[in-house]
Amino acid sequence: MIEVILLAIALAMDAFAVSIGLGAKSQKQSSAYVLRLAVYAALYFGIAQGVMPLIGYLLGAVLLGWLATAAPWIGGGILILLGTKMLYEAFNGEIEAVLEDSFDRNMQEKINHRMMFTLAIATSIDAMAAGFTLNLLALNAWLACFIIAIVTAGFGFFGIYLGKSSGTWLEDKAEILGGLVLIAIGIKVMFIR
Repeated sequence: MIEVILLAIALAMDAFAVSIGLGAKSQKQSSAYVLRLAVYAALYFGIAQGVMPLIGYLLGAVLLGWLATAAPWIGGGILILLGTKMLYEAFNGEIEAVLEDSFDRNMQEKINHRMMFTLAIATSIDAMAAGFTLNLLALNAWLACFIIAIVTAGFGFFGIYLGKSSGTWLEDKAEILGGLVLIAIGIKVMFIR
């Protein structure tokens, strides 16, 4: 169960970083607006992060029969690549670039459903790949996806308020933490059984 919680926290870091950025960009907005934004972040990011690993899990279950002997290496490799990608993005400021691009398209800097949906999908693509590895862990994948959704929703909600009060200085740190956790879980999947 600890693996699921660590995986959920690691996968939530993309959404958390984006939520911090959204909160920082909303510092001049009303309290009602920020609350609505926090609820949107929790719902959109939570649902997307819960559904995408389930899709990856189901696709992985089909492929696992064909790749049974190589599955731990493939799954671990996927997690290590995702973790490395998160570290790369953290050190190259890609989360900030996504946020700037989204706000540039919406001149009023008001959050709308299309923007939240786009951000939710963009931050959860990695979760679909990570879902493949749920086949390799001894756990209930449906419960794992539910936990991932709840953890991400909490981080999304909290990230808005954290960003509003502190600005964007925590975005990269969240990405780094998530990347390191994914790499550690990938190494465990590959070498520790």
